[in-house]
Amino acid sequence: MPVIIGFEGSANKIGIGIVRDGEVLSNPRRTYVTPPGQGFLPSDTARHHRSCVLAVLQEALHEAGLKPQDIDAVAFTKGPGMGAPLVTVAIVARTVAQLWGKPLLGVNHCVGHIEMGRLVTGAQNPTVLYVSGGNTQVIAYSEHRYRIFGETIDIAVGNCLDRFARVLKISNDPSPGYNIEQMAKKGQKLVELPYTVKGMDVSFSGILSHIEEVAHKMLSAGECTPEDLCFSLQETLFAMLVEITERAMAHTGSQEALIVGGVGCNERLQQMMEIMCQERGAKLFATDERFCIDNGAMIAQAGWEMFRSGQITSLEDSWITQRYRTDEVEVTWRD
Repeated sequence: MPVIIGFEGSANKIGIGIVRDGEVLSNPRRTYVTPPGQGFLPSDTARHHRSCVLAVLQEALHEAGLKPQDIDAVAFTKGPGMGAPLVTVAIVARTVAQLWGKPLLGVNHCVGHIEMGRLVTGAQNPTVLYVSGGNTQVIAYSEHRYRIFGETIDIAVGNCLDRFARVLKISNDPSPGYNIEQMAKKGQKLVELPYTVKGMDVSFSGILSHIEEVAHKMLSAGECTPEDLCFSLQETLFAMLVEITERAMAHTGSQEALIVGGVGCNERLQQMMEIMCQERGAKLFATDERFCIDNGAMIAQAGWEMFRSGQITSLEDSWITQRYRTDEVEVTWRD
């Protein structure tokens, strides 16, 4: 039963998790939170990760009740993500692996989300909707690859929500998306927004620039409230995501849908997906914020699958790849 430690730091969360045979032994993380109206810059985010990575590492080992000699391999996020934070965490993982004399496993961040989702929910072969601050993809497994059926052609859905939160100066604590979700629950009026689905792909940048433009005009004219705008944006974005997921499920004949990634904790998105699945006689799987928001255990879990199937990353190959596609990974652990 291999024990894998996983390091995640592709965006504003630094997380270190330890997994043994499908059991999460520890999973601490820290979030870099910026003031309202601001995003997080790569250099500042990397500085945040550097300042707390060793404390998080000690916490992970302590919580799991393990020592370095109990660990079998060290997994880290190879990409995709922001360059500076990725490099910071990769250097720590590489150093730890050499100090402890353990093999390295370079994990694709998206595959980490999928494997964590499969582990936690027990979904067998789902069509995956992967939605986060940096990624938006509809994925299904076929012949040793996670195939991308559709994706965003510009910005990710989480990025669209985050940037709208900046327009309204909504707090980034605990996350802009969570605060938009709470405000949306109070929205009464649906403001019409562009709806952009192109075949299996979606586009969010036009919707964002439209809502940025009308927001201040409509608010100052008293035509709608900030809550109405949050509600309208969520309803429009999520309807687009449900549409392309349903189309992929029809194409693959799938009876399972799995939502992963940070936006996946949104209860309204889960509700809309649930309705679509019920109408198709399919089953929806989703996780809560412990596992859908970036964390170390998901990297450890994907690393565990890689390690079991004999995949190891050599030291020479342990750099990061900012644009690391989900379908570039050979999935050697699934039939």
